[in-house]
Amino acid sequence: MKTRRITELALYIACSLIIYIAESALPALVPIPGVKLGLANIITLLVLVRMNPWDAFLVLIVRIILGSIFAGQATSFMYSLCGGLLSLFVMALINRFLKDHAIVLTSMVGSVFHGVGQLLAAAFLTGTTAVFLYLPWLCICGLITGAFTGFCAHFINRFLPQNLMSTKA
Repeated sequence: MKTRRITELALYIACSLIIYIAESALPALVPIPGVKLGLANIITLLVLVRMNPWDAFLVLIVRIILGSIFAGQATSFMYSLCGGLLSLFVMALINRFLKDHAIVLTSMVGSVFHGVGQLLAAAFLTGTTAVFLYLPWLCICGLITGAFTGFCAHFINRFLPQNLMSTKA
């Protein structure tokens, strides 16, 4: 059973890393710093809903570390880490009470808090609170991108076999 779980987590990590690297190669959708679709978060959300918060934490941390190394974006490491951890914490709280009945709402709130976490990191690194002027824009963008990734996670969760490691082909 433990080998099966490790293998499943490795598959989730690989998928999220591939998505993260592919998305990092795309041009920015909007000219607001820190805004992107966050497609790799679909995988984190799936792990949170299908497994547990600790497994989602592991997938998130490994993806952020390896993604920063492979995509060559060491400067975004702190922003991704702060945003990702705050987002996962809030999504885990929501998921604990609502379970997978509100996966889109969970994603939207998580996306907004990802932006908040990024701004907290930026305020810490720059030593100024002026970065919070971006907050309204990040919230609006977070709600839109969070809805998109939430719908993606919802549909993937519906059609993905409950046991990824099933022996049926």
